Amino acid sequence: MKLLDRIKNWWSGPVEPEPAQPVAPQSDQAAFRESAGVNIDADEDEWRRLSGDGRRDLAPLTQQRMLRLAHFLWESNLLANRLVELPVAYLLAGGVAWRVDDEEAQKALNRHWNDGINAYKMKLPKRVRELGLFGEQCYPVFVNEVTGFVRLGYLDPVEIATVVTDPDNREQPIGVVTRKNDKGVARRYRIIVNVPEKAFAEKAQAIRETMTDGDCFYFRVNDLCSTTRGRSDLLAQMDWLDAYDQFLFGEVERATGMRAYMWDVTLTGSSPEEVAKRAKEISAPRAGAVRVHNENETWKAESPSLQAYDAERAARLVRNHMLGGATVPEHWYGGAETVNRATGDSMTEPTEKVLLMRRTMVGYMLEEIGKYALRAKWHALDRELSENEQAILDTLKIDWPELTAKDTTKYAAAIQQLTAAAAQAIAEGLLSRETALRILAAMTQRLGVEIDVEDELEKAQAELAERGGNDLDELDLNPAPAAPPIPAPDVAAAE
Repeated sequence: MKLLDRIKNWWSGPVEPEPAQPVAPQSDQAAFRESAGVNIDADEDEWRRLSGDGRRDLAPLTQQRMLRLAHFLWESNLLANRLVELPVAYLLAGGVAWRVDDEEAQKALNRHWNDGINAYKMKLPKRVRELGLFGEQCYPVFVNEVTGFVRLGYLDPVEIATVVTDPDNREQPIGVVTRKNDKGVARRYRIIVNVPEKAFAEKAQAIRETMTDGDCFYFRVNDLCSTTRGRSDLLAQMDWLDAYDQFLFGEVERATGMRAYMWDVTLTGSSPEEVAKRAKEISAPRAGAVRVHNENETWKAESPSLQAYDAERAARLVRNHMLGGATVPEHWYGGAETVNRATGDSMTEPTEKVLLMRRTMVGYMLEEIGKYALRAKWHALDRELSENEQAILDTLKIDWPELTAKDTTKYAAAIQQLTAAAAQAIAEGLLSRETALRILAAMTQRLGVEIDVEDELEKAQAELAERGGNDLDELDLNPAPAAPPIPAPDVAAAE
């Protein structure tokens, strides 16, 4: 009873209770649903949770534990550290840069890249490292409304509570909701997608309108189409990495125990009282000390006898189990005693393919950030791009360094042979110029040179027209062997 009702009762006496309202009879089906805790609407099948059903996501506590364990293993486990650092070194050690076929757009990208807060040269390796370590990255953005200049922030994955997906397209994330802070406030960020807002359905637009704390980039790896969060590269190896550490610590303790020893002193013909007395007097000799005794006292150094086994083979078995799961060859982690050049090259190829996949993902991240920076520069975040602006964005690409040093001599010889064969086929009318150039482009791609066949063929034909004539007519495809040089006369012999 409320305080006001109590005061009224005190002045006017007790209030008669209202008669109970009649309860509508329930059907057996409704009673069953209530007892089962199920609330079924007529259109229940048309609804889904904003954050997805999470059936393929890790539990929230498991996700948080994964993030903390991944950080701990990277700091304390040498093998875990190498599994994370090797991809970062292979991808970024040679530098990376944006390239776009427009001078003003290139200047804007360079300014964004070299900004003191964005600081890509220092921060990009950290972000690529954490992308593999935590499986996801989130960068809130701050845009100058006047100049359109973009700066990136950082949101720790531990602070992410929910990644909201499009109700009509679960594969597409549209928002990030953070965990509540000490004041019970959670931030809601709208994920940046470089398309106009009208590209989303009405439900997704309505949800994104509620995310008023700013925009952010969100990227994830090791995920599925139906998951909302990324997973660490170390997730599958965490237990094995810990077991490997425990195994090595045990071997260190075992080696220390085998080095331990004690002195066993035997007193012949002595009574228990004499033995106890001698035990109080005796002490372990120091190095170089002199010990004097008669034939009744014998000293012997005793060390533990532990059964030996092949610890190296056991350690290699566990280590290769983890390296193989990460697609890293054994000789990349110091196990090169059974590897030669041929097997090393063949074992490295799968690893390079995995690194190229990760490089594609990182390249997509940089391209999306670069596109957003240019759209903000053009004040085109909320409008359709013009044809010229879209054409500039279409030329945006990432310049990557060579992934690994390659033996270019065999590729150079192959290109030379292919060029001669292609020219011969063109001259005999068996091959078109475009197809021949595609064959050469496939080979030059192995050297890291990408050729736009149609554009390159157009330029080559234009240059050929300027020079006049047909190069194939002037090219001797089957040159005769050069005549041997005529030796100079031997003047001394003639005299």
